[in-house]
Amino acid sequence: MTLKKLLRSIKKEVKLLRRVVYHRLFINPKLEEDIVNQFTKLYFHSYIFDKVPRWLGVPAIKCPLDLWIYQEIIFEVRPDVIIECGTADGGSAYFLASMCDLVNNGRVITIDIKGGKDRPEHKRIRWLVGSSISGETVDQVKKLIRDTDNIMVILDSDHRKEHVLNELRIYSKLVTQGSYIIVEDTIVNGHPILPDFGPGPMEAVEEFLKGNSDFSIDKNRERFYLTFNPRGYLRREK
Repeated sequence: MTLKKLLRSIKKEVKLLRRVVYHRLFINPKLEEDIVNQFTKLYFHSYIFDKVPRWLGVPAIKCPLDLWIYQEIIFEVRPDVIIECGTADGGSAYFLASMCDLVNNGRVITIDIKGGKDRPEHKRIRWLVGSSISGETVDQVKKLIRDTDNIMVILDSDHRKEHVLNELRIYSKLVTQGSYIIVEDTIVNGHPILPDFGPGPMEAVEEFLKGNSDFSIDKNRERFYLTFNPRGYLRREK
């Protein structure tokens, strides 16, 4: 490294450090957490008024900042297969397939207990109907992937703890090293929304990670503050 490049790098690091110090000196961490939680509640409940994001005209019931993170992961990981549990209107599968188009790699296997006639058509999407944890569905998924495929998984179906935990135990085995299994809507059951929901995705993640060193929580994926998936970006380390 030349002296000029080294000085530029040091200047950049000092600037970053100064911002971090300023942030911690003048912004109360508790106040920051309260603001994030309040905005999460406000944004989540705005869906009641049909303020649902749409991808190319199709409803995609996701936090747009999480979708931005998804495209970052797709660009970095280059998954050959993205398995999505929970299809709904198909907007998120359509978004994922569009990102695969942009990186010129990958296909989407999306699973839901209900079929849908009005879901968008895309050559990279394979629609499966059935429970994400049934033996029949899992067998279908395994037949559609190869041993050499780089695999990413997104869980967004039944949010009850036992169901999510079953999905984690099943689909985590398919995730390749360096890729992700993303547990959506860990905000329910008072984290901070829907406090009466009962044990859900967050509790499933906590149970799954006990004694499991294969996966770690990637907090960097939460850097935009607003996320529906806190502690839900799980990266496979080994």
